[in-house]
Amino acid sequence: QVQLVESGGGLVQAGDSLRLSCVASGRTFSSYNMGWFRQAPGKERDVVAAISRSGGSTYYVDSVKGRFTISRDNAKNTVYLQMNSLKPEDTAVYYCAADRSISIHTTAGPYDYWGQGTQVTVSS
Repeated sequence: QVQLVESGGGLVQAGDSLRLSCVASGRTFSSYNMGWFRQAPGKERDVVAAISRSGGSTYYVDSVKGRFTISRDNAKNTVYLQMNSLKPEDTAVYYCAADRSISIHTTAGPYDYWGQGTQVTVSS
């Protein structure tokens, strides 16, 4: 069992930056691929970025490439999402998730554990 707790969301203006953090409980954090997802009102929960167990492989959805960076610190059981040049369309609840699969997944289904989410609101 893994418990995930996100933090770092907030209300910012377009062009600003935020850094989301997700801390995992337990001793097996390095056994999980990790993903950041977001869900806007009335929309599905979509992947934003994902990172492999070691951090050596990453994935980004096209809309955030060059603006967002996913990273992890296995010693701290933490995965981060650095978000720069934020846009109003980035407004959503952001969730982190853990997946025990061998490969990184870019859909929500394979992920085993989810955090409670943190709200990010970007004003124009």
